[in-house]
Amino acid sequence: MSNERCFILGPALGKDLTEEECTLFVELGTIRDLADGEILIKEGEVDNNLYVVVDGNLAVTRQVASGEWSTLHVLHAGELAGELGFIDGLEHSASLRALGPVSVFTLSRDSFDPLLSANPHLVFNIMRAIIRGVHTTLRRMNEQQVEMSNYISKQHGRY
Repeated sequence: MSNERCFILGPALGKDLTEEECTLFVELGTIRDLADGEILIKEGEVDNNLYVVVDGNLAVTRQVASGEWSTLHVLHAGELAGELGFIDGLEHSASLRALGPVSVFTLSRDSFDPLLSANPHLVFNIMRAIIRGVHTTLRRMNEQQVEMSNYISKQHGRY
């Protein structure tokens, strides 16, 4: 991934792509700038876009009964966002809110789908990167669940 234009994809998407694949992929998307507090994705809505945080931080949040935001996780530059909605087209389970100024690379599923027949190797590499990111998130959540369970049951002498 030596192409400067491909830098925006970060290691999550760019590490498995050739320079040509990366350039093609970047040309299909756009860069969007968000102001502090601006919502990129709303909980409960459908958004068929894949996002890569180019610069800044996005809070993965849910709005609680009092109307305040509860932050579940913070995404940093190079990380993927909206990948499950991009794949399955279902409603999002959380909102993404800008923490300060943020730039994101945005790719719509409608722009991506034609690549399946035109460049299946690129599609395979992108989907592998998305699955790798989802797997990392799932692993982190599993570890947190075990820690919480151990804390609640006061097991393993750490609590």
